[in-house]
Amino acid sequence: MLKTAWAVLLLSAVLSHAAPKPAIVQGPLLWTADATFEHLQQIVYQPSEQSKPRRFWYLILTVNNNTGKDIEFYPQYDLMTESFEILPAGKRVPQEIFEIVATLYRDKYPLLESTATADNRILQGEDNARDIALIWSDFDSGAKNVKLFITGLSNETAVVNAPGTGDTSQRVYLRKTLELRYHLKGDAAWRSNGDIVYQGHQWVMR
Repeated sequence: MLKTAWAVLLLSAVLSHAAPKPAIVQGPLLWTADATFEHLQQIVYQPSEQSKPRRFWYLILTVNNNTGKDIEFYPQYDLMTESFEILPAGKRVPQEIFEIVATLYRDKYPLLESTATADNRILQGEDNARDIALIWSDFDSGAKNVKLFITGLSNETAVVNAPGTGDTSQRVYLRKTLELRYHLKGDAAWRSNGDIVYQGHQWVMR
């Protein structure tokens, strides 16, 4: 298992340098949905005095389909730290955390969806925009930089040779992905009081 994990991390690192870039001008069959977001936040959950507090991280994503046609939406939401720890949204996240976030944003996002219940089709127009809460469990307390990867907002793909294998028959499929970057300020022991600094975003093939 450990050997496999390191192979995945190595592949991700190599692809990040060798991957092609998304098209500047999309072809007639390609589409990309519009995406806006509330920045990354943290929440500490302690259901009882006897239980140990647990930290979670969340971001609210709004997806608007202005592509001119209804689109299929099969997303993937990953959080990656500088040490290459990768966490998918929703993993080890109790339903209660989504309910807390939904209550906090009830007035602004009354139709907020979770990643577990979000529909896989987005209709055209602003009236059909989707608001989705992306929630991750806590990660390495020493991490200072995280990247969020949101895949599924576009149907643009690319195929490259698997790096480091020497076998051109082994291919890797990449998807156009929105990458968000954040820096965590302050000491890890006082993370609840630290600032989360947004450092920009870009489209990548991942």
